Amino acid sequence: MNLPADLWAKVLSLMEGEMTATTINTWFDDATAVALESDRFVLHTPSNFKRDIIQARYIPVIQKALHELFSAEFEVVVLGEGELEGYGKPVSDVFLPGTEEYTFERFVVGSSNKFAHAAALAVAEQPAQTYNPLFIYGESGLGKTHLLYAIAHKIHRDHPEYRIVYIKGDSFTNELIQAIREGRNPEFREKYRSADVFLMDDVQFIAGRESTQEEMFHTFNTLYEAGRQIVFTADRPPKEMLRLDDRLRTRFEWGLPVDIQPPDYETRVAIIKNKAIRRGMNLPDPVLQYIAENITSNVRQIEGTVNKILAFQELMGESVDVDTVTRAVRDLFKDKAEFLPSPEVIIDEVGKFYNIDPDALRGQGRTKDTALARQIAMYQIRRMTNLSLKEIGREFEGRDHTTVMHSIDRIEKLTKQSPEIAEVIKDINANINARYE
Repeated sequence: MNLPADLWAKVLSLMEGEMTATTINTWFDDATAVALESDRFVLHTPSNFKRDIIQARYIPVIQKALHELFSAEFEVVVLGEGELEGYGKPVSDVFLPGTEEYTFERFVVGSSNKFAHAAALAVAEQPAQTYNPLFIYGESGLGKTHLLYAIAHKIHRDHPEYRIVYIKGDSFTNELIQAIREGRNPEFREKYRSADVFLMDDVQFIAGRESTQEEMFHTFNTLYEAGRQIVFTADRPPKEMLRLDDRLRTRFEWGLPVDIQPPDYETRVAIIKNKAIRRGMNLPDPVLQYIAENITSNVRQIEGTVNKILAFQELMGESVDVDTVTRAVRDLFKDKAEFLPSPEVIIDEVGKFYNIDPDALRGQGRTKDTALARQIAMYQIRRMTNLSLKEIGREFEGRDHTTVMHSIDRIEKLTKQSPEIAEVIKDINANINARYE
């Protein structure tokens, strides 16, 4: 499909069910599609008279056809005589580059995410007037970050003067560590405490980090008391963050906690259809059904499937049917248990979690944090790979199998005795698995 021209042909075809052929020929015979943007469809007609008629009478019909194709709402803009040249000139104000497609209009709403979508939209329409803070939680790949970006884009569009700050939980920690090392604490605090809208993704990663939680506590208080909007996302509700300070947990629950669940079958079909059309593909119903039946929990994996089908079609030149799709994406439909992370990935993620260089984890360092992190890395490798005790030892400068066994036994006992250690293991597992989604 050659978007947007081919898309316009599909829209016209759907409009035939709403109006006569004479009406379509009269008002749309010389109309051409200019652009399909994140939440906007742009048409051009050389006649200002026709432009005015289309705007007055036929915008709802066009929007209905677009909704049928994308399961999303679009603004329809009609350009008239002399208006095409100035349209689409580059805008100097680039906001959150690479996230332009993550808008409310492109978020497919279903029963599993309807409440979270409504709450996020309410916050975007009236920052700091409805739910503050808004706390969106759910498993990885369900659309939490999409809603966070959608809030940012709508507020930026409606209030360009607002200062909007977006940060991930682990990046907040890393920036704080760097600021402390370089003596730039005042600059760090000014960056976040002067925001009109503060958005933090994956806030669970600040739990258990004393300095980061202290900084977040004061940042939260400053923003909240100044009437600024705060939004968090996480993979679990505040009450399940066992390593989170009680004073932060209480504040996170002040506003509105909302969850996102895995999409149901109908929503998955709508998401697949939406993403395919935006990439120029019109997937047959059997293919839509096949993908929706096989990918049941992760929106991000659905997007990866559509991208792979498109690449397969472009490279192989084959028509898209169930057999073609099966060959193209069979590896995506395997059980997660078939995917084994490498020791390097596990050691890297444990190192990131504890802010310890992977070489130090493999080495002979005996500080308390390094020793614990090393034992957790050995425990994770044993649980998540097929390596023997001897092979695990080789990953840590040739330690013998009895050392590895002792480390694994110790972490197994700690996970049963300490809810905090169990939560650390859960966080590290999530980070490792995220690299294979």
